[in-house]
Amino acid sequence: MLLRIAVQAKGRLYDETMSFLGESDIKLSVMKRSLLVQSSNFPIEVLFLRDDDIPQSVATGVADIGIVGENEYVEKNENAEVIKRLGFSKCRLSLAIPKDIEYPGVQWFEGRKIATSYPGILTTFLKTQKVNSEIHVITGSVEVAPGIGLADAIFDIVSSGSTLVSNRLKEVEVVMKSEALLIGNRNMCAEKKEILKELLFRMDAVKTAEDKKYVLMNAPKERLEEIIQVLPGMKSPTVMPLAQEGWCSVHTVLDEKCFWEIIGKLKSLGAEGILVLPIEKMII
Repeated sequence: MLLRIAVQAKGRLYDETMSFLGESDIKLSVMKRSLLVQSSNFPIEVLFLRDDDIPQSVATGVADIGIVGENEYVEKNENAEVIKRLGFSKCRLSLAIPKDIEYPGVQWFEGRKIATSYPGILTTFLKTQKVNSEIHVITGSVEVAPGIGLADAIFDIVSSGSTLVSNRLKEVEVVMKSEALLIGNRNMCAEKKEILKELLFRMDAVKTAEDKKYVLMNAPKERLEEIIQVLPGMKSPTVMPLAQEGWCSVHTVLDEKCFWEIIGKLKSLGAEGILVLPIEKMII
C-alpha cells in the first residue's frame, strides 16, 4: 500500500517541498512532465498538481495528504485537515495600491475595484472591515491590473515585495500570513495512517535540526562548571577527557540565533579549538 501525497507541480513551493522530502530521505526520480512518481525507498507516491487543485484532491481522497500554501487551503475551504505547519514558503496576502496615492486607511477601498485571485479571503476581510468594494477575479499577473486600468488596487501574495515595486505599487494592508501546510484526508485508512506516522517522524527529525549547530570544543577542566552553565544544550553536554592533562572535550548542540553570543562567552572562559558542524537530522 502506498500513501499518495499531492505536491505543487512547479514554482517556489515545488522546489522547497522536494528539498524537504529529500532531507526526509524520500528518494524520488522525477522526470520532466511527470504526473505520478513513486519513491524508491518509502511507501509513498507523489502526485503533481496545480496548487489550487491540491485542497480538493486531498478532501475527496484523490490524494491522501498534500503540501499546499496556507493561502490556497484557506481560499478553497475544502474539508481537509491540517496535519502539520511546515514553516517554509512563507509569504503574506496583502492589499496594494499605486505607490503615488496617499493611503488614509482601509476605508480607501470603499467603492473601489480590487483585482485578485483570492476572492474568498478578500471578501471575508472586507466584511469584517465593513467596506464595500468590487472584486474583480483574475488569474495570472494580478499586479499589472492597476497599471492597465483594470482595477484600482490588488490583493495578492507578497514575498519580497519586489514585484510590487516593479509595478509601482505599495503594500498597505497585510490580511493574512501564509506558509506551507501538510494537509490530510479525514477518512484515511489505518494502514495509510501508519505510513503517515513514519513520514511525520522523519519530517520532525528534519525540522528539529533546523537552525541547530553541533559544537565541539577543548575546555580547561578548572573552568568546566562555568562553561557548562553557559551552554543551553538539549540536556547536559558530553564531556570527555583529553590526553593533555587538565583539559577535556565538550560536545553540545546550540541554536543558531544565540550562537555567536554563546561562542563569545565560551572563548572568554578559556574554550579553544571550537569546531562547529551542521546538523542534518535530530531525533528527540
